[in-house]
Amino acid sequence: MEAKKKFSFKERIKSFSFAINGLKFFFQNEHNARIHLFFAFAAILAGFFFQLSNYEWCIILLCIAMVFALEIVNTAIEKIVDHLSPEKSKFAGITKDLAAAAVLVTTIMAAIIGIIIFLPKIVHLF
Repeated sequence: MEAKKKFSFKERIKSFSFAINGLKFFFQNEHNARIHLFFAFAAILAGFFFQLSNYEWCIILLCIAMVFALEIVNTAIEKIVDHLSPEKSKFAGITKDLAAAAVLVTTIMAAIIGIIIFLPKIVHLF
């Protein structure tokens, strides 16, 4: 049985560097990451413009985080599948399609929530 390691701030900081490397890779290499970043930035600017309530901010930021988190997981799944199955296979394709579908569902729901929050505010301007 392996002995438990003692808690180490150095190790925790090191683990953050791994996460930062993952984010760098994600934004530098994934086109969808930049598309999501554009829409996240637009939603945040709109939030400031329309002076969202704290509750609305929480919902918008949660939606942004969920879309990014699932897109990152989707990317990880795609990389694993591509590594394990470099040749085309039905199973690999279905696995990647399912991961992409999770992102699509979350993105659609985030867009609907954005419409629910922002549309009345936009209509009120006119």
